[in-house]
This record gives sequence, structure tokens and C-alpha cells, in this order.
Amino acid sequence: MSNAQSPGLVTPHSKKSRPVRPREGEASTRSAFALPDLLVVIAVLSLLTAVAVPLLVKTRASSHLAQCLANVTQINRAVQLYADEHQHRLPQMSNCPAPGAWWFYKEQVKGYIGLTGASSSEDKVFACPDDRGYGDGAEANRPFHQSKKHDFTSYVFNNVDLPGIPNVGGRDVTTIREPSKTLTIMEWTAHGPLSWHRSRTGQRNTPFYNDAENVVGFADGRAALIPIYFDGCNAAYTRDPIPGYSYKYSGD
Repeated sequence: MSNAQSPGLVTPHSKKSRPVRPREGEASTRSAFALPDLLVVIAVLSLLTAVAVPLLVKTRASSHLAQCLANVTQINRAVQLYADEHQHRLPQMSNCPAPGAWWFYKEQVKGYIGLTGASSSEDKVFACPDDRGYGDGAEANRPFHQSKKHDFTSYVFNNVDLPGIPNVGGRDVTTIREPSKTLTIMEWTAHGPLSWHRSRTGQRNTPFYNDAENVVGFADGRAALIPIYFDGCNAAYTRDPIPGYSYKYSGD
């Protein structure tokens, strides 16, 4: 048998193979990111954003509410410890700075939380994460817990000491008839009422409205988020609510 190769027969060793080059314009067509693809990506990202943002907002709101409930529970416990060491009497202050003892009760109870020295905005247990303040001018929308005027606290004591206003300032806790309903500590907004956590007015501080939800502490030591009654005319703290509500300002 002859080892000679037939004329015209190409073997793997007789000629180097060359890569097949795409025709002009073919490569750019295959690798380009077409407009329809871009639109699909944008649509997917938009959908993910629409789902994720509300979840993040809800998670943040839940976290803030949980922190606020923990704060009020701790402060309420401090109020009870104060009463235990003062013949069962709840805090009451005279000759305190404006705007009143319902803010500066903090000076009597903060030691039971381990705070010493002058009050400041660093007193985190007295700061509601959603506190947006109230007022006009320089005080407008400035959180109460950042205000020296309000003793750096978001939470007030049930001690608006004005004629005819129900409160428990200085009261013997053993004489409170319904400790499970009687308020001791509350977010300032319970006096409106407004709400910092589930606000129907957004960031606005007006108008007051019925069933605004607030974090409060009771004389039995509990803390809860509850609706506050508003009759459409008088501030909530000026009277006990109508039947059907789970709280009251008076201890009677």
C-alpha cells in the first residue's frame, strides 16, 4: 500500500485550521444589550423596590414602637420605685421650671434608672424614636427629648396640676381604684391627642383627632399602645374618656 497522499486530500496535519470569523456586524449584534432587555431589568428593579421599601418602613416602625414600649416600661418601673421609697406617694413637684411638673418629674425618678448628673439628650431611655416635638418658631418639630425646656424627655407624667384637671401627682398609689386603667407615664401626644407611631396627620401636629394611638404606662406597671379619646373640642387630658376606653387620667 502506498503512503503517498492523494492530490487534493487535506489531512489534520497537512493544513492549519483557521478560526471562523463572524461576518461584519454579527458580533456586535450578538453581544449588544438590547433596549427590550434594559426595559425588563428596569421593570424587575422597580417591582423589587415597590416590595422592599414598604417592608423596610414597616420593620423600622415596628422597631421604633418596640423601643418606645421598652422605654415606658422602664420609666414606669422607676416611678413605682420612687413611690415605694416615698410613703407610696407618686412624684409631685412644686416650683419646677415651666412648662411644668409633668415634664420635670424626670428629675425625681431618673436615678432609679441609673442616670446621674444633669439631664441631657443622651438620656436615651427618655427618648421616643419617633418624637417630632410640637410648637412654633425655633421649637417647631424639634423632638422634646432634645429640648432642655422639656427636660430632654418625650414622656410626661400624669400630673397636669391645673384646677379641675384629673391627675395622680403626689397620690398614694394604694388609693388608686383601678391601677390597670389609671395612667402614670405617657407620650406627650396622649394629651392632644396625636400620634407619633401611627399618625393620621403625617408629620403635622394638627389637628387633634379621636383614637390617636399612644404608648402609655399604667399604675399596675404595664405599658401598651392604646387609642386616646378626643371629643372634638377639649384636649384629651382635661377629662376621663367616655365608657369603652381602657384608660383614665384620674385615680378615682
